[in-house]
Amino acid sequence: MICIFDPCIINKHTIMDQLSLPINMRAIVLEDYNSSLMGALRSLKTVDMAVRKPEKNEVVVKMEAAPCNPSDIAFIRGMYNITKEVPVVAGFEGTGEIIATGSSPEAMALKGKRVSCFTQDEGHGTWAEYFVTDHTNCIVLKDEIDMQQAACLAINPFTAIAIFNMAVERGSKAIIQNAAAGQIGIFIRAFAKNLSIPVINIVRKDEHIEQLQNEGEKFVLNQNSDGFGSDLSKLAAKLDASTAFDAVGGEMTGTLLNSLPEKGQVILYGGLSGDPVGNIDALGVIFKDKSLTGFNLGDWIGKIPKDLFEKISNELQERIIRGEIQTTIQQEFGFEKAVRGLLQYIGNMSKGKILFVP
Repeated sequence: MICIFDPCIINKHTIMDQLSLPINMRAIVLEDYNSSLMGALRSLKTVDMAVRKPEKNEVVVKMEAAPCNPSDIAFIRGMYNITKEVPVVAGFEGTGEIIATGSSPEAMALKGKRVSCFTQDEGHGTWAEYFVTDHTNCIVLKDEIDMQQAACLAINPFTAIAIFNMAVERGSKAIIQNAAAGQIGIFIRAFAKNLSIPVINIVRKDEHIEQLQNEGEKFVLNQNSDGFGSDLSKLAAKLDASTAFDAVGGEMTGTLLNSLPEKGQVILYGGLSGDPVGNIDALGVIFKDKSLTGFNLGDWIGKIPKDLFEKISNELQERIIRGEIQTTIQQEFGFEKAVRGLLQYIGNMSKGKILFVP
């Protein structure tokens, strides 16, 4: 075993309520950033390390599962908006049970609760047996929500409902979205169906066109087909699609913006292409009042009132429990098979999430 942090002192099962002694755990650690994907994967190691004691407002989560998201891939490549001091445990979200807390009443009230957790703070992430974080980064779970869905609750469902509500508040009669076969795309389609809002779905493969059509989607375009830009503009005009959700960036952002009618807006929430935004028709921005705005989940959570966030959380959990929305999980992996799992996920993200399970 490699021990790159504190000495591996005692067995994890001797855990004390307030962690008065160090606890040994396993974790997936990023040793260094590397813009090369394969280089970044080679920098991931499964190691032994000690769990630190929680501070006043913190909790210790005994992790049950943690997924990989596109933001995690960008992070380990050093291409995300957050850079932490390495070596560091990777992972932005997951689920587990709070087994110890700091001394604040707010933290102590969560002892024994099952939670979904999410953080972009400094310090270690969720790809570990234990995760220490501020209590405000935890969402208390309903009893009926299962482990796999709980692990993936904190990022994609909240991102999807937040940007969807932005389109609704703008009075959008129809919506365009790329990466439509992905998980956020699945959620957007479910939310739109509930309100009878048409969605123009953009995918990269013909097999995804057939898949979405079999699921009842009327408007599906392959971005790699001849005449894609023209077809998108015509369909956007026909349906009066005034909002587009962009998970890709690069020249696709401009293609989306150019296709929108007057006062149209692109909401950029991801950068899957890894390329700078481009291909924007300046005249459309100037004379047709088109706009591009960014969305970051952490900023959104920080801005909305606590009671509204709890209301949205309850709504999402109820929809998951009823089966109206579900995160697709393609496979679970132990920590020792982390790189294998990441390669599988990167090779076919539309097939669903992978989970790291201690």
